[in-house]
Amino acid sequence: MSTISKIKFKEYIESFNFTNLFNDLGWNHLNEQTPIKLNEETYTFHSVAEKSGFRIMVFNPNASQDLPDYATRLQLDRKIGKLFREHLLIFCDKNNTTQIWQLFVKQLGKPSRLSETRWLKGQEPELLYQKTSNLFFTLDEEENITIADVVDVINENFSKNVEQVTKKFYENFRKEHKKFLEFIQGISEITNREWYASLMLNRLMFCYFIQKKGFLDNNLNYLKEKLTYCQQKKGKNKFYVSFYKNFLLALFHQGLGSPDQPEEIKKEIGRIPYLNGGLFDVHELEKQHTTINISDEAFENIFHFFDQYNWHLDTRIAASGKDINPDVIGFIFEKYINDRAQMGAYYTKEDITDYISKNCIIPFLFDETERRYPKAFKSSGTLSEVEVWQMLKESGDTYIYEAIKKGVDLPLPKEIEIGMDTSKPNLIERRKEWNKSAPSEYALPTEIWREVVDRRKRYTEIKEKIEKGEITHINDFITYNLNIRQFTQDIIDSHSDPDFVRHFYEALSNITIIDPTCGSGAFLFAAMNILEPLYESCIQRMENFVEEAPKGKYAKFEEILKYVKAPEHPNLKYFVFKNIILRNLYGVDIMKEAVEIAKLRLFLKLVATVEADYKKPNLGLEPLPDIDFNIRSGNTLIGYATKKEIDDLQGMFVTPKMKEEILEECDLVSRAFQRFKEIQLKGYENKKEFTKAKTELNARLDKLADNLNKTLHKQNYEGSDYSKWLETHQPFHWFAEFYEIINDKDGFDVVIGNPPYVVYVASSATYRLTDYKTISCSNLYAYCIERSFKIMNTKGKFSMIVPNSSISADKLSPLQKLITNNKLTWISNYSWRPSKLFEGADMLLAIIISTSAVKSKINSSMYHKWYNEFRDYLFDNIKYHNTTNHFIEGTIPKFSSYLFTSILEKQKRISKSKTLQSTFLSNATSQRFFYFRAVQYWFKILEKEPVFLEDGEQTRTGEMKPIYSDTQENKYILITVLSSTTFFLHYITWSSCQVVNSRDFDFLFDINSLNKTNRNRLVELGKKLQKDYQKNSHTITRNYSKKGRSFTMEKQHFYIKKSKDIIDEIDTVLAEHYGFTEEELDFIINYDIKYRMGKELENGEEEE
Repeated sequence: MSTISKIKFKEYIESFNFTNLFNDLGWNHLNEQTPIKLNEETYTFHSVAEKSGFRIMVFNPNASQDLPDYATRLQLDRKIGKLFREHLLIFCDKNNTTQIWQLFVKQLGKPSRLSETRWLKGQEPELLYQKTSNLFFTLDEEENITIADVVDVINENFSKNVEQVTKKFYENFRKEHKKFLEFIQGISEITNREWYASLMLNRLMFCYFIQKKGFLDNNLNYLKEKLTYCQQKKGKNKFYVSFYKNFLLALFHQGLGSPDQPEEIKKEIGRIPYLNGGLFDVHELEKQHTTINISDEAFENIFHFFDQYNWHLDTRIAASGKDINPDVIGFIFEKYINDRAQMGAYYTKEDITDYISKNCIIPFLFDETERRYPKAFKSSGTLSEVEVWQMLKESGDTYIYEAIKKGVDLPLPKEIEIGMDTSKPNLIERRKEWNKSAPSEYALPTEIWREVVDRRKRYTEIKEKIEKGEITHINDFITYNLNIRQFTQDIIDSHSDPDFVRHFYEALSNITIIDPTCGSGAFLFAAMNILEPLYESCIQRMENFVEEAPKGKYAKFEEILKYVKAPEHPNLKYFVFKNIILRNLYGVDIMKEAVEIAKLRLFLKLVATVEADYKKPNLGLEPLPDIDFNIRSGNTLIGYATKKEIDDLQGMFVTPKMKEEILEECDLVSRAFQRFKEIQLKGYENKKEFTKAKTELNARLDKLADNLNKTLHKQNYEGSDYSKWLETHQPFHWFAEFYEIINDKDGFDVVIGNPPYVVYVASSATYRLTDYKTISCSNLYAYCIERSFKIMNTKGKFSMIVPNSSISADKLSPLQKLITNNKLTWISNYSWRPSKLFEGADMLLAIIISTSAVKSKINSSMYHKWYNEFRDYLFDNIKYHNTTNHFIEGTIPKFSSYLFTSILEKQKRISKSKTLQSTFLSNATSQRFFYFRAVQYWFKILEKEPVFLEDGEQTRTGEMKPIYSDTQENKYILITVLSSTTFFLHYITWSSCQVVNSRDFDFLFDINSLNKTNRNRLVELGKKLQKDYQKNSHTITRNYSKKGRSFTMEKQHFYIKKSKDIIDEIDTVLAEHYGFTEEELDFIINYDIKYRMGKELENGEEEE
């Protein structure tokens, strides 16, 4: 890639010489005129350069034209986009005094957004150089590469880097952490020693990142060289104790942690910035243990380990397999914490965190904007008067995900098209080709034609709804799974009403987002990723309005922009990230180490936006925000959550006066926190003022927590040792710790996360829980959800990923009521075979999204299965069905098609609501058969026990259970029904999909309503099926050694898919019995066909 100096860049900009500018950058010369007609006026653009299809187009107005305003520029960009998809527009004025560089920025994992940079004659073009440097970076010199290719290469390299680095670095880090522990002296308690080891390693890693960026005395090997320097002094200085005592503590506390660095310290440590942020403050462990020391050998080892990797803050850099950046650190430490905690927590990939975060944060922002400014969303007239929804109506398929649109513009092949008309006979025969793999021009990876047709149908339905103006609420974007991020971005970029932008920005600035079990911050980073482009676009729109209006017309915008552009902020990105971190993000975790890592990652995100400049004060770096009070450590589940819980305190230990004192102290804490936060947001010159504010806040919080802890202990844990109780329960009082949010705002606006999946047994639990409505659910994730709804306000949005049993197990019924009663709820469901959401964990999962509503409504998805190649498209393909009227006690159904509703109604009518289970006998009879409790792709039913010989002796597996019938005829009918795909569909829809429970046999079927012909057919098919199972089975002999005993096992394996034709005959009889249409029967017999008959079962293993 060609480069250009800033001096040369400035010359070209000031002379408006764009042709030579891009020629020097290695672009291809172009000289083309493109006239664009808009509102009866023609705007002529001159293409001056091109690379890989990307055009640079310049607009110079003619004598009668002015520089187009923002709205016109946006319309022109859209028209040009239809001719040249990738382009940069440069608008110039007649007098060559103004340039506006306009580009739709497309970043991986973010919506594309309009970016404008205005340059005025006489200004330094520094900002223009910074912004366009990203564009120059993405365009490779090779002629045959496209921009999309470059993005793919970056993404592929990063993924490769993560896989390689995570495994190697993680394995070694655990060893180094353990070794480092052994060198720490002066802390006897193992948990505190581990905590301090993590703190020190976090500090050192932070220093490794910033030294590679030139922030530590402009020395890229600062720490290692300082260690060598200190060791050389050791022999000459009798007062030298260790690198830790003599250098590191000074670097941390008096250097990086202090703006007032004494001269002798400066001389020792060199020129380094004041960072603040709390990371380099004197830590509570350092205050408690004043004799801490760590030998030099510990640092020799850790620096040697760190030096094996390349440390940088730019996540775009191509991977060598040895690159460590903040994102990699996040992956590594999430794994490290989860492994150490053994808390049932799993690393949550970005597609999950993005899906959850955007579908809570953006709907809240729209709802809050509407509450502040209803005019923008409602009209007494037609839809065309509401700009937000009119834009959507005119958008065509813009907000339908690209994955859904794949191949929809191509005509279907004749052999597929022939199966489209459901009114003609022989539908199943006409659709025989639908189960074959579809070619890549039509299909997403691994799709068969049946899925392609279904996706195309969905595309047509959604596009029709958009064009008819039937989508008029932001929640519809969740229901129809539309591109909610891009829509929001485009609304901000194009809305003509400045009041809409102002109110949206106010909602954005004040939204509070909490992850109550935040770990190392995966969801907090997802939230930041959603908020960042929205902040930047709102700020840009304010600039547009101000620049094109008389001074003072938009006084509020001018005030905000003055604050945004204050000289202490290094750049816009730093300002945005800092505001998000301080104003919007909150987290709590029981593990102190996790909290430290979450804060570290947030700090690195900020530092990554700044380049060291030794000409500027503090090297051009604004002190980092102190987020010790945003990201906190404690037990989410123990402590007072709301004011009502304080009000409800009763008994001899809690007098009215004590309650009043608690509330007064809470108010003082809230004021102290607000002052502390405002000092940081507005910039602080006076370190003493900041330190005083933090000290006061800490003191008040400690006093309040002590008071509440003692009250809680007396109320619920009287008789236990108070000190031990504090250690095991780690109470966290939400009402006090976040008083200004819980009390003043009635709770958080958004609660998101991935809580721990840990069975809770009161008798053996580390801590005892009280006053939970979901206590009978016996799992921590249920309690985390209940606590979430307590700390969330009534207008808030909730979403978490939890085990699928949450919505499909009787025991979880209290939780199901909590998430659905007077709520609007969306539930998407995920299997663990053939692929899984959490690598390395066989978890069946559900993502629950919920918000308050006057009337309950439940939207549920199918039970998603996928191959790994499809993972990138999984969340774009979620499809919801309204299951409100089908929710029964203990289970929320997983509907897989609109057809299932009519199938269910027919089953109810024909069976008269009788179930299959009513036919089973409770007493043993000779008419016995068996079912297997574990179900994956088939419901395995056997007439006789399978061969299961241990050293030649027949035994029975515990996974096999008997069912008894009254007659042989009924036995075979039950065998056929339970073996059918109709029953399998019922099982997947209503069960927990883990093991078979008695409730799963509540299949709508009245055996006495069968006519004689169908009875006889089912009996014969039952016999035929069992013979076929036996014929296709194999007995495999293996030798085992277990607990010192060797034995031989002979086991009969069954391959049920080989009998699919017989099962289809059974379903055909059942379809006739229930009166299903041919389309409904086609849906049933081909349900999950790709996975039930697919490649994952070709490996010779037994089917389950």
